[in-house]
Amino acid sequence: MSTRALPQNVRVTDFGIRGYDLAYALLDGYDTTILIDACPRGQPAGTLYVIEPELSDLGSSEERQSAVEAHSMNPLNVLRLATSMGGPLKRVLLVGCEPGTLGPEEGQMGLSEPVEAVVDEAVKLVEALVAKILNGDESNTKNVNDIQ
Repeated sequence: MSTRALPQNVRVTDFGIRGYDLAYALLDGYDTTILIDACPRGQPAGTLYVIEPELSDLGSSEERQSAVEAHSMNPLNVLRLATSMGGPLKRVLLVGCEPGTLGPEEGQMGLSEPVEAVVDEAVKLVEALVAKILNGDESNTKNVNDIQ
């Protein structure tokens, strides 16, 4: 998305595996945050999802404490951490992609073929979400392009 022109009030940042940096950035009080990540849900590799987690149900204080473990900084744990730090999370959407592999422990680095094949579709999905949000049409953002 770095070569695309974005509206002035849209910020794009690649946090990679820096979950703590993302948690601190979430404290800036954005109206809507769109996270993009691998999202294993048991579907074929390359399946795209738009998920809106229930922010008021991020778990007990014990679960929020466990979110601080550096090796388990998935999006849900990052949200738990930001909430535990007093983050004013308003609305969060997760654009997830079913991975083909989860990395080095399976012997592969980089994107699998099915995931690489949907990168452009994922970018278009994010752009469509941003356009809907900026146009005030947030009622149906979970079903953009009918991708579950």
